Amino acid sequence: MAISQELLFTLIVYGALAAAYLVVIPLALLFYLQARWHRAGAVERTACYAVMFVFFPGVLVFSPFLNFRPQPR
Repeated sequence: MAISQELLFTLIVYGALAAAYLVVIPLALLFYLQARWHRAGAVERTACYAVMFVFFPGVLVFSPFLNFRPQPR
């Protein structure tokens, strides 16, 4: 049974969107928040919280593995 080109293209597009939603954007968001946490203004922080809410499933995937707490002195 051969897979049609349309179905293959659809699967690739859905896979790319899922990878971006669950991996790429949440990782970029987490590292951006780490870099800007103490310098962000109120509007930027509110926007980051909104984006965090939208990409929460992907952030939840990486949260057990990333530790952004300050290092002890």
